[in-house]
Amino acid sequence: MPRKRKLLAQLSALQSNSSFPQIDALENLNAMPGADLNPNSSKYFVIEKKNSSQLQADFFNQPCVSLAKSFLGQILVRKLPDGRELWGRIVETEAYLGGEDEASHSKGGKQTQRNAAMFMKPGTLYVYQIYGIYFCMNVSSQGEGAAVLLRSLEPLQGLDAMRELRRTSRKATTKLLKDWQLCNGPSKLCQAFGIDKAFDQRDLTQDAAIWMVPGQDPPGEQDVVATTRIGIGNRGEWAQKPLRFYLRGNKFVSVVDKKMEREMAARGHSPCS
Repeated sequence: MPRKRKLLAQLSALQSNSSFPQIDALENLNAMPGADLNPNSSKYFVIEKKNSSQLQADFFNQPCVSLAKSFLGQILVRKLPDGRELWGRIVETEAYLGGEDEASHSKGGKQTQRNAAMFMKPGTLYVYQIYGIYFCMNVSSQGEGAAVLLRSLEPLQGLDAMRELRRTSRKATTKLLKDWQLCNGPSKLCQAFGIDKAFDQRDLTQDAAIWMVPGQDPPGEQDVVATTRIGIGNRGEWAQKPLRFYLRGNKFVSVVDKKMEREMAARGHSPCS
């Protein structure tokens, strides 16, 4: 049957010369809703990783409030000493304006050994310790002594490693943390990403262990809630200023302002689906 053999040969040649390699087919399959993925990664991570060019200095070189909003949807990447990478989407931030901001560590323009990173070039990490135990991570912006606190992340890759790091930090052996509990707070995200005082004054545009990459879809104004900051105590009018920003409807946010969200809904600001 020479004709049949000829057709089979043509089909084999066509398959071997296909412009769609097997890896693309696997990625497309994994990106489909309901597809099975490595339980160590978010189901959306395949899509995010295709857009992995590192954020550069010009991104960080913007006013503090603008940077705090611009961080939402961007991705923090942490490379562990063993080579594993942890990825998390930024879903909540707070702006600290320096100088006049009574809640800022640099209020009055005071520069100390502790807050020196706040006065360094935009994109510099400011990591400080609270209660002598926990760490919080900020990123410097434009403005003397201004910086943005990273409050919450949505874990994307390395969830098992994050759980282990959180477990070690909490010295707990029983309760298994759910995905939304891993990074829903400034100290929690530092635990989950293995960030401590050694990261203070590092440059996010040049460091080999921590950097940022752009997210897939930047949120619109209707997706961002602007509300008051958390845990700043009695700081007069500064305690009431809307300098905390989070992605509306995201379950990985640390504290939701239901009143503000209702007001937004009343004004016709519906979140994107």
